Amino acid sequence: MTQKALRLGTRRSMLAMAQSGQVADAVRQLTGRPVELVEITTYGDTSREHLAQIGGTGVFVTALRDALLRGDVDFAVHSLKDLPTAQPDDLVLAAVPVREDPRDVLVARDGLTLTELAASAEGRPVRIGTGSPRRMAQLNAYARSHGLAVETVPIRGNIDTRIGFAHSGELDAVVLAAAGLNRIGRIGEVTDFLPVDTMLPAPGQGALAIECTAADAALAAALAELDDPYTRVAVTAERSLLAALEAGCSAPVGAYADLLADGQVVHEMRLRGVVGTTDGSTLVQLSITGPVPASHDEAVALGRELAVEMLAKGAAGLMGERAL
Repeated sequence: MTQKALRLGTRRSMLAMAQSGQVADAVRQLTGRPVELVEITTYGDTSREHLAQIGGTGVFVTALRDALLRGDVDFAVHSLKDLPTAQPDDLVLAAVPVREDPRDVLVARDGLTLTELAASAEGRPVRIGTGSPRRMAQLNAYARSHGLAVETVPIRGNIDTRIGFAHSGELDAVVLAAAGLNRIGRIGEVTDFLPVDTMLPAPGQGALAIECTAADAALAAALAELDDPYTRVAVTAERSLLAALEAGCSAPVGAYADLLADGQVVHEMRLRGVVGTTDGSTLVQLSITGPVPASHDEAVALGRELAVEMLAKGAAGLMGERAL
């Protein structure tokens, strides 16, 4: 007798379909059950406004969560950086799989790196497209500190559209997430990987969230087999920082928690955070290091501790959006 297929809710974009397909394959292997993708259109997919204007928080998530609660799908896959920091009581974050490359990357004309672009600009500003206030803030700050002439240009659209701006010459380059390009097999188009020392990623960037209803304990337990504990505590600390800053998903906040090791032994976690004005004129960038969190609460505490230090340095005044 054929088992009933599990219904996986996903956004319709090429990237969402690719990453949901990868999760579907993993769930099939794990459970032995067929998995079918159910495509759902979200507000973030249909709005033509920039994410910073429509708030960012939850715009790619709400429709998927509504489908879960209606019983239209059994579980859903999100890009973790799109999730609001407050978790609804009736839904459970069943798994956070191993994180992809968290870095931001440049796709530039003529295969150039950021430094090479600036050198080739012949006195004019290098025009770099991004829809992210976080990327704008750090890119402009980097340009200021290195004497580079950079103009950040707000853009929207899918990966093809964004890369097209650079390939057509309309822009000199665009900034994208390495994880997305990896998942759709286009990482070879990257012309420069931006180190996290130059640009901290969005909280949770590169990680996926697999969510189901709290009432479906059996499915939640099965999906939990895909969870990576190190990724989970890292993104929990990052998202705790974001929440404690009272900042939404589209605020100019970067955060990254990485594990510090002696040989094969992981012994500490370092959490870095940044908040800045989009013109790059002012940044608050701090870090904190402590034992690897052994629980959700310890990871949350690490993020809150760094947030307190950043707020004491004036971080609140640099965020264009505060979450309500």
